[in-house]
Formats: sequence, C-alpha cells, structure tokens
Amino acid sequence: MNRRLVFTAALAFATTTIAFAAEAAEVKNIVIVHGALADGSGWRKATDILEKRGFNVTVVQQPITSLDDDVAATKRVLDLQEGPTLLVGHSYGGMVITEAGNDPNVAGLVYVAAFQPDKGESLLSLASSKPAGSMDIRETKDGKYLYLDPGAFAADFAADLPQAEADFMAKSQVFASKQAFSAKIAQPAWRTKKSWSIVATEDRSINPELERDMAKRAGSDVTEIKASHAVFASQPEKVADAIEKAARKAGE
Repeated sequence: MNRRLVFTAALAFATTTIAFAAEAAEVKNIVIVHGALADGSGWRKATDILEKRGFNVTVVQQPITSLDDDVAATKRVLDLQEGPTLLVGHSYGGMVITEAGNDPNVAGLVYVAAFQPDKGESLLSLASSKPAGSMDIRETKDGKYLYLDPGAFAADFAADLPQAEADFMAKSQVFASKQAFSAKIAQPAWRTKKSWSIVATEDRSINPELERDMAKRAGSDVTEIKASHAVFASQPEKVADAIEKAARKAGE
C-alpha cells in the first residue's frame, strides 16, 4: 500500500473515531423542568443525590405563562450547559421538554409522571383521554390561570409526603395559564431522541395507564415507582437512580 492510500485510510479512521466519540460523549449535565401547580424546590433532595454522584444539575423555574415561554426559558438554561444534557420533565414539564428537547445538545429525555405528547396533542387533550383522580382545580379571578386548592393539595398531588412538605408545596405552587394547557406540540423530540419514563403507580393527577400508554407509544424505557404525582419528592432516591441510569445510557 502506497503512502497516499495509507494516509487516506488513517484520515478516514480518525474522522470516524472523532464522530463516534462525539456521539458517545459522557452526559454529566441534567436539566430539570418542574410541572405545573408546583415549583422547582421539590426537586432539592433528588438534585442533592445526583450532584453527589457527579452530575451538574440545573432546575428551570419556568413561568408557565405559555408553552412557548416555558420552552424559551428551558432553552436559556440549556444554552448555559457545556456538553450534552439529559432533559428531565415532571407532569406539564413533559410538554415543555418534548419541544425543548429538539435542541442539538440534548442527549435524551426523561419523563417523570409526565405528559409525553405527540404532534398536535395538548395537555388538555391527553388529560381528558383517560379518567384521573378528582383534582380540585380552581380558576383565578381573571379566569386566565389555574391552581390547585391548597386544602386539597396533599390528597390530590402529594399523598405520600409528610403533611408539612405537602403544605409547603401547596403554598409555593406556580399557577398555570390556561393557554399553556391548551397549546399543541409541533415537533416531539422523543421521535428522534432516546427517552425514559417514570410511572407513578399511585398518581391521582395523571392516570398511570395514560403514563404507560404514552411511554409505550414513544418506545421509552419505563421504571415504575409506587408513589403519588410528587414522586420526585417522595421517592427522590429511586427517581435519581432512574435519571442516573438514563444519563449513562444516553452517553453510550
């Protein structure tokens, strides 16, 4: 083999190796998008666990004024990450990561007791497709936003949390605009990205069967945890385990 052919073969091998290395880059960044009727503070325990395991965790505090606003808020956080990122969404946060996950630096998606919509679907269309527990949702006086009655919050959202924690979550919940709940997905990222799903088997906010059906449709790897809708707060170790597993697999 002459020198020109040797050089060409070596260059091709090097290019392939570099491309493979880029695809298989280790995922150390985790960006979490909280759900509606909650805020990011409930993710404190799971965040601490993941950071002790060597991950860089950021929690998006999106306004829930519209799906577009929340996707934009998530992308601003994604822009701050160096290297590939695992995007995690709880409840309505699943709607957000389904759109925001199209960012080229997102290596995979994790749905935690979350909506996992397809193109043209909204949170309202999915939520009404299967009966869920009785949620005591109220409207604000202007009729534009929704919130969960603090007196019903523990039973409806966080039945397996200590009362004091559930009460704090009720007081710190972010009201959700009706516009955010009716917005339709344009381009679901799970169609081109790896995805994982955590099903909360005692969920009263999203029917667990709906969580299973959405995960099956997307071909997501599923973990089932006996917990309420607030599984991220009541079972932080198990949720962190599932997220860590997803991060390892996303980097392969």
